[in-house]
Amino acid sequence: MKVFVVLACLPASCLAKKPRPCASPPLMSGEFILSTQNENFWIYSRYLYDALDQRTRVLDFATIDNKTVTTDVLILNKEGVIYEINDRRKTCKKIPLKEDFEPIAVSSDASLLGQFFLGSSSGAREGLLVNTWIGELSTGGAYLNTVTALGCIPVSLVTQTEQYGWIMVNFFNNVIGIPDPSLLSPPSFCKDAKVMSNKEPVDFFSLFLHKK
Repeated sequence: MKVFVVLACLPASCLAKKPRPCASPPLMSGEFILSTQNENFWIYSRYLYDALDQRTRVLDFATIDNKTVTTDVLILNKEGVIYEINDRRKTCKKIPLKEDFEPIAVSSDASLLGQFFLGSSSGAREGLLVNTWIGELSTGGAYLNTVTALGCIPVSLVTQTEQYGWIMVNFFNNVIGIPDPSLLSPPSFCKDAKVMSNKEPVDFFSLFLHKK
């Protein structure tokens, strides 16, 4: 009887496990929409993400102050450069990068705000169970990070920054893996590109804002 009681408690104990900070899969692709609070600035983007080699490809359609721009960038953190690629014209700019690689993850010092269903919890496949975390950025400001309870797949990220106000990113159509890994290497017409010595190092956001 004692053995039966112990075994009967196991499922309940598993369900009661508190969510822990986690890292998203190291190889992912998908789409996101990004918008900022104090800029007339939003982006629709397709992305490829490689945390193993710290490479990210972002293909954007953006509206900045009612001006539409398209940008294709390959961010290589280990090399400290961003390739701005124009595939149609077969041209390439190589720009110094000033920011470190930030993996898609829930920081180990984040606090769990709660576990929720997106959609409905009434029936199977009517909702998605997610964990929402809160924390402080190392650069100042707060963030709210929501990931799936199973798999740690990104759902949304809201960050508070001094320069841009609140930044909101909503992820969708995420896929584990990268269908075409060659897209995470510079195209052949970029091989002779030189780092622009007259260009100040940039981060992801300033790359777009300089187009205003």
